Order: sequence, then structure tokens, then C-alpha cells
Amino acid sequence: MAKSLRSKWRRKCRAVKRERYGAKELARLKKTLGIDESTATEVDMKDITEIATVVDAKTMKESSNEKTNNIEEMELMDEDGKRVFNSKTMRDQHGNYPIWMSKRKIIKNKKGRSKSKKATAKQTKRLSRKEKKKLQIKST
Repeated sequence: MAKSLRSKWRRKCRAVKRERYGAKELARLKKTLGIDESTATEVDMKDITEIATVVDAKTMKESSNEKTNNIEEMELMDEDGKRVFNSKTMRDQHGNYPIWMSKRKIIKNKKGRSKSKKATAKQTKRLSRKEKKKLQIKST
């Protein structure tokens, strides 16, 4: 496929665009890096120090440890007001569903819970006369 005159023409035009935009992009990259042929080869690094600072590994680890400690303290403080959801029942400690859960999904979840309760609960079926007699005979 793709051998028609129209597709060949489009491919040719795209190749021309690629060349033109590639040259523009290269010029822009050189300008941002400061490697422009028209300017001097030496670049002042004073401007770069404003953008980024060099930090050694020890100070990074210490600062990350301090941040994690602060986060843990915040979690402990917020824990009493937080909602804790059970992944199985999808309800929090107060028995409420999450805000984002739709009404249809809540109803579906409730139906599933009632089915599981029925399956695990002891069946309280009324006994017929024959079954009652059998139980009386077995007990005596």
C-alpha cells in the first residue's frame, strides 16, 4: 500500500520539513546550552548556580530522614480524624461508604454482603412433622 503519488508527495514534504525543523531545533539547543558559534566558547557558570545547587549524599540522606520523621509525626496527628476503610467491605470505621462510591455500587456491595451472610449463617428452617419425629427418635 502507500505507493500512490499522493503518499509519495507527502513523504517528500515531510522529509523537507524534518530537515528544516531539525536545523532550527539544533540552533535552539546550542543557544540554550551556550554553545552558539556566534558567541564566545567560554560560558559563565554563575547563571547556572542560581538554577541548581550541588549537594553531597550525606546532607541529602539527613534531609530525607528529617522529612520522613516530620511526615510520620503529621500522620500520627491526623490519624484520629482520618477515615480507615476496610478493603473487603469498602466501609470506614463508622460504617459509611467512601464519597466517590456511586449509589449503584453501594447497593451492589450491600447485596453481596447479604448473600455472604446467608451462606455463613445457620439456616433456621421450619421442620416438618416427619423431621421432628426423626429428631425425637434420635434423641431418645
